[in-house]
Amino acid sequence: MSLVVVGSVAFDSIETPDGSVQNALGGSAVHFSLAASLFGPVQLVGVVGEDFPEDRHQLLRNRGICTAGLEVIPGGETFRWSGKYFDDMDQRETLTCDLNVFEKFKPEIPAAYRDTGFLFLGNGAPVTQSSVLNQMNSAPFTMVDTMNFWIHQDRSELVELLGKVDALVLNDEEAYLLTQEKNLVRAGRKIREMGPRFVIAKKGQHGATIFHEDGEMALPALPLADVVDPTGAGDSFAGGLMGSLQRSNRTDLEAIKVAVAWGTITASFCCGGYGVDGILEADRSALRERFDHYRKMLDLGSVEIPLASH
Repeated sequence: MSLVVVGSVAFDSIETPDGSVQNALGGSAVHFSLAASLFGPVQLVGVVGEDFPEDRHQLLRNRGICTAGLEVIPGGETFRWSGKYFDDMDQRETLTCDLNVFEKFKPEIPAAYRDTGFLFLGNGAPVTQSSVLNQMNSAPFTMVDTMNFWIHQDRSELVELLGKVDALVLNDEEAYLLTQEKNLVRAGRKIREMGPRFVIAKKGQHGATIFHEDGEMALPALPLADVVDPTGAGDSFAGGLMGSLQRSNRTDLEAIKVAVAWGTITASFCCGGYGVDGILEADRSALRERFDHYRKMLDLGSVEIPLASH
């Protein structure tokens, strides 16, 4: 069962309290694809300029990522973003954002991609995300990502899209903004009423909450002593999540729970290096070791409940 991702491919320049990197490979589709490719093949749809070097194309292909849907614009320049993180690494400031060829990106889904079983619509204009969904021949399990800008700019189009997809992934601040609620549980429930079977609200170092038809389920983040660069962690989370679902070919609640756990693991690797370096260093042995640690962290085992009898 194939997995298609539609999103940005970019060069990122990043400043953190401990260092910096220039023109690192980035973008939502790239971080997602590299994480998802740890579980199986990925079909990427995006756009780059002529300045996107062949070794970057080859890096993606070497990871089992099909780039037949990666359009190259002759004479164009690839999307470039730069940002600065502050001491707590939770807050960042965008310094520059040059959309370049991504500004007028109108995804054309290759015929070979249109019968996919799983589809991830990376952060972008809701009308563009809807256009991708309309090109599919199949009825894939579809997860969509969004951000504050689109909630402000195109809320009605986003709400319309949410009535057509299976899952939405967003952070807690975006959930509050979309619903005008100040409580995450009320916000998550209200978003589910807009259509998605699952809403996954990320809270950074505080984990994620799954909202589903029977209630809520919260999973913690994996505690990290050293965070090098959190850029792309959310997309790596989504990549691990969707990669796990693709691998199991299941979309029930138990599969979603396991997938969120795997997303947590892939996001943790992303944070371990600048750009995509952290996720590139993740191999099967390291993934299994970290997942086993995380699973044991969640397991209370058989315990006596020490409550008073009165």
